[in-house]
Amino acid sequence: MAERFVEVDRNTPMLLPADLRDWVPEDDLVHFVIEAVKTLPSGEFVVNERGTGYAQYPPSMMLALLIYCYANGIFSSRRIERASYRDLGVRFLTGDTHPDHDTICSFRRQNEKLIAKFFVRVLELARELKLLQVGTISVDGTRLKANASKHRGVSYERSGQLIKELEKEVQELLGKAERADSQGEMDPARLPEEIAQRQELKAKLEAARQQGVCGRSSTI
Repeated sequence: MAERFVEVDRNTPMLLPADLRDWVPEDDLVHFVIEAVKTLPSGEFVVNERGTGYAQYPPSMMLALLIYCYANGIFSSRRIERASYRDLGVRFLTGDTHPDHDTICSFRRQNEKLIAKFFVRVLELARELKLLQVGTISVDGTRLKANASKHRGVSYERSGQLIKELEKEVQELLGKAERADSQGEMDPARLPEEIAQRQELKAKLEAARQQGVCGRSSTI
């Protein structure tokens, strides 16, 4: 019996506009991050008040972008920029816009204290909603050396300890982001410029294949 394979067509364009809401599951963390950030004030962020130059991205979107990416282990601004193209959760969060890495890095550096403050608040909201994890971040106090069950109420004293722990974790994440940007960390999935164009890539792969065949023939 002949095998039956699903047809994978990468060349036919979509006949209808894509609705990103259909691509992101309802239980994806991105929905919580977007809604949680909506509850926070955005007027304190550093922006270009004169409004000159290119249009600015909304601070609330940029904050949600950083929280979502950092919580999922994406720290380099270059990798976040690339995620706005390849990660459906990020693409949905940004409304299919694509802040470049300089914009992302500048926003973080200009607003680092406020980002840290609001990041912790989002984690607190997650705990209040009984979420145990926000991406890679535990918000149920498992890093604390306490005997109380995570299913019981958190005492005032323990709650204060938990907030301090969350603040520490957020600072560690922001530190990783700064180190990644300072060291110029690149996206490992990005092709070098000289083979980034599809036709050039195909030509170079064919040349490499031919060279490999010729090399093997010469040793026979």
